[in-house]
Amino acid sequence: MNFDQAFSLANTIALVCWAALVLLPRRRWMAAALRYGILGGFCVVYTALIVVYFTSAQGGGFNSIAQVRALFRPDANVLAGWIHYLAWDLFVGLWIAERADAFGVSRWAQAPILFATFMFGPVGYLLFLGMEAALQGRLHDRGSPAIREEALT
Repeated sequence: MNFDQAFSLANTIALVCWAALVLLPRRRWMAAALRYGILGGFCVVYTALIVVYFTSAQGGGFNSIAQVRALFRPDANVLAGWIHYLAWDLFVGLWIAERADAFGVSRWAQAPILFATFMFGPVGYLLFLGMEAALQGRLHDRGSPAIREEALT
């Protein structure tokens, strides 16, 4: 498999996972499959790519934007970087979904936040932070605990 094929496969896997996160019932087995199966798999592939190819980027480093650009010149490192994004955004999306479920937020209300997280990672997280703050304030005003703690453990 070449890097282009691996890139397409990783994208397809991520898209299926995001669709499952938004559309399927959230059972423990599904969260475990995403967390340990898919995210774990992405982490293994990322680690392998970094171990094998990271030092192949001549002039690469972290001291300037030019050095960071050089890090991503080899296709293997672009793929590693992309898998890093896919894994991290899916991890954050799963965390958001579990927290939103604990708040009792409907799936329809979660969907735009999860979509924003899928497409623009930090934007989705920021939207969730705003929703969480509003919900905690509203629940606090009613004298209710903000969230069910057992749902978060």
